[in-house]
Amino acid sequence: MQTYEQALEQAKEYLLKHDDYLVVSHVQPDGDAVSSTVAVGWLLSCLGKKFTMINEGPIPQRMLFLTMADQIENMEIHPPLRTYQHVICVDCADFKRVGLTNQLFAEDALILNIDHHPTNNGYGQVNVINADAAATAEILYDLLGLFDVKWTKELATAIYTGILTDSGGFRYSNTSPKIMGMASDLLTYGVNGPELAENLLEEMTLPQMNILVKALNTLQMSSDGQISWVHLTPADMLECSAVNEELEGIVNYPRNIRGVEVGIFFKVIDDHAVKVSLRSAGKVDVAELAQTFGGGGHARAAGCRMEGTLDTIISQVIERVRTLL
Repeated sequence: MQTYEQALEQAKEYLLKHDDYLVVSHVQPDGDAVSSTVAVGWLLSCLGKKFTMINEGPIPQRMLFLTMADQIENMEIHPPLRTYQHVICVDCADFKRVGLTNQLFAEDALILNIDHHPTNNGYGQVNVINADAAATAEILYDLLGLFDVKWTKELATAIYTGILTDSGGFRYSNTSPKIMGMASDLLTYGVNGPELAENLLEEMTLPQMNILVKALNTLQMSSDGQISWVHLTPADMLECSAVNEELEGIVNYPRNIRGVEVGIFFKVIDDHAVKVSLRSAGKVDVAELAQTFGGGGHARAAGCRMEGTLDTIISQVIERVRTLL
């Protein structure tokens, strides 16, 4: 069985040996995904490597302050007219999460898979998976330490952003002594921790506030008070002029109600599909739950996409949660 340290060394060898990389993260990227993408891009630039960073869809506006984030191509607008032999996937819990960017992978592509989700099945030829890590950015912090590169404020800000957002501002159960030590180290490079926390975790746009109100107006509870859920439709999004990135964090509101063990957010994609976000207080492993519906994630935070009508999917998911409880 390969150790974490051996996997990091194998990743280092992969990065040094090859060139002309494609760097991708998951669809609808969050703070950790964007931070990890630019951190890999920064390392590759230091190594003198050629690379392309791309994602299916746009990068959230609130993440564009990160150095090199504006260099991440939107495949929906500027798809490369070629394929890549060497691919680096960051923060992708499974291969499906890369979305349409898989069209850019050569048939015999060599994939470096760097991730912290316990449901990751090791789809790469080189896999660095650490389910104990709070964020993929934490793994990259360890990987960067193997290279003779000089840290900058911009790089430190990217790594700090990844661990800040995926640990919920150092409040979630994945907040380990290790990442607190990392945060302390990163602050020495000039990272502005309070400003990042304010901009990434506290500040809201008006459409974001309006769509939250819409969601909370749908709040429902199970009879025993252990399950709570909300939902939104495309019409709600249109009425509030909200975009997908403004839905981040909504699932926490039903979960934060005292006594609730599982909070759920159902987002209707169209008449035939619903995205399901799940949060657990600890009694239920929602990653296991999400896997039964073709998704994945972490024990306390997971999700999936389901085919069917909203009412049918709500019934299926709530019944499954009842069984697990």
